[in-house]
This record gives sequence, structure tokens and C-alpha cells, in this order.
Amino acid sequence: MMTHEEMVAKMLEDPEVKAACDALEPEFELFDELLRARREAGLTQEQVAERMGTKPPAIARIEAGGGSKGHSPSVATLRKYAEAVGCELRIKLVPKRISKKRRAKSAPKEATA
Repeated sequence: MMTHEEMVAKMLEDPEVKAACDALEPEFELFDELLRARREAGLTQEQVAERMGTKPPAIARIEAGGGSKGHSPSVATLRKYAEAVGCELRIKLVPKRISKKRRAKSAPKEATA
């Protein structure tokens, strides 16, 4: 019987599965960041909900990626969450990583004399 880690490693050998997982990475990073901030603040979901003026299940959905409907939290909701855990929300755009092969194809051709 395979362990969970072995099963995941085997599944990630499939390029389509790997691409799908890679595409979700920014969302996973966001939800990890939310959990980290709440834990560092020493707060429960119930305490965050109270500070935000909502119910604990709403916080659970935010931290889990929107629940069964898969809705992403709005910037306003993320700002309220950040405030509730004693943080400030910052959003930044980061250039995509380009593979060496793609970079070589897209690089401008040098003129030769």
C-alpha cells in the first residue's frame, strides 16, 4: 500500500496533473498565509469571525478556499481578515518564471556582422 506522499509523487509524474497543481499554487499560498497569520496572532476562527462581524463557518470557508462553491474571497474580505488578525493586506504581482527553453525561443535574435 502506498503512502499519501508516494501517491502524490506518482500522480505528479503525469504532466497534466503537475500543470493543474502548479496552476493552483498561488491559491494554496494565499490560504497558507491566512492560516499562518491567524495562528501567529494566537486567534481561533471564532475570534476572527467575531472581530470581522461574521460567523465562524465563513472564516472556515475563507481559509479553505471558498467552500463547495469555490468562491475566492474579495479584496475587501481579505482586508477585513488581515485587520482582524493584526495585519495589513498587501498584494503584489510577480513576473512568471520562464523555463530556459521558452526564454531561448523568445529572446531577440542578435544581428551578426
